Amino acid sequence: MTQTAQKPAQSIPVHRAADFTVVNGANLGDPVSFAAELELDDTYELHKDAGQQRLSIIAAEDGSFTIAPDTALGTPGATLHLDCCLTMMSGNAETTEVLVLVEVDARGHAAAIYALPLAPLTPRMGYTLVGIDRDNARRKFAQVGCVSFSRGTHITLASGAQRPIEDLTVGDAVLTRDDGPRQVRWIGQSTVRAVGEFAPIRIMAGALNNANDLVVSPDHRLFIYQRSDRLGAGRHQVLVRARHLVNGETVVRQDGGFIDYFQLLFDEHQIIYAEGIAAETLLLDPRTRPALPGDLGERIAPTAPGHRPRPHLQFEVGESLLDHPDPASLLKNASTR
Repeated sequence: MTQTAQKPAQSIPVHRAADFTVVNGANLGDPVSFAAELELDDTYELHKDAGQQRLSIIAAEDGSFTIAPDTALGTPGATLHLDCCLTMMSGNAETTEVLVLVEVDARGHAAAIYALPLAPLTPRMGYTLVGIDRDNARRKFAQVGCVSFSRGTHITLASGAQRPIEDLTVGDAVLTRDDGPRQVRWIGQSTVRAVGEFAPIRIMAGALNNANDLVVSPDHRLFIYQRSDRLGAGRHQVLVRARHLVNGETVVRQDGGFIDYFQLLFDEHQIIYAEGIAAETLLLDPRTRPALPGDLGERIAPTAPGHRPRPHLQFEVGESLLDHPDPASLLKNASTR
């Protein structure tokens, strides 16, 4: 098994530090930086031409991060340090959180700094730095990495019955694709602003042969069996991220307001059925573990130290294979013909 299968890369959309600079305050003209160099009450602006790029990362078992070989930004193999979570306030009193990540070179020096906003930043709008949090940055980063279902999603139980996810309880037996009936180990719930990396993807009824709409977090992976290999993946079974299926019509990004998200954890990473679509559950790894509340991560470590690689994780296809005007229709047709 390859290293990529054992330690799957995850990508996040970041700005280079130079895209987000101080326009008023003590550090006038400086880009966003790590906590020790920041000053509260400085006002930042995102440059008008600034764009986000995908930074691919690999989480090691000790909780450290390195930049993955397939990254669009940064130096592959370099260490990546999660420094802090910033709270920025705009002129209309709305707050936005920004995670600061530091790329470190072989000598241990900062080689590059990246900003991961948890809600979209508006170019040329003033954002005043009102908070610097070093303690909860890892938990915030973990929440972005947790795949989530929305309130109201119907989950298929081992009995074949459908139950809304908010009515599930720990110990309920759910039907899994690979292992049959399996008990839910933990259920997470959070309410977040439906913006940026937390803006859900709505897969309309019928888009993937689903009877009802399915609303999931953007990086949630769906398992699809192609009767014919329309994608050119070289196999019939594929895992695709919801955000790669957006076509503006039957699969849309749902921005605005708030959303209730639920995470399902099993003893192993599983593929279950949500609104009839095969979809993954929470993958417990060094990145997502801090999202578990309190000491839950420590308590379950002896029996679930981190989900082992499953064969289905090798089926993921990248965005390049989904470069099609309507990838959802392509996959729908491939699954039925």
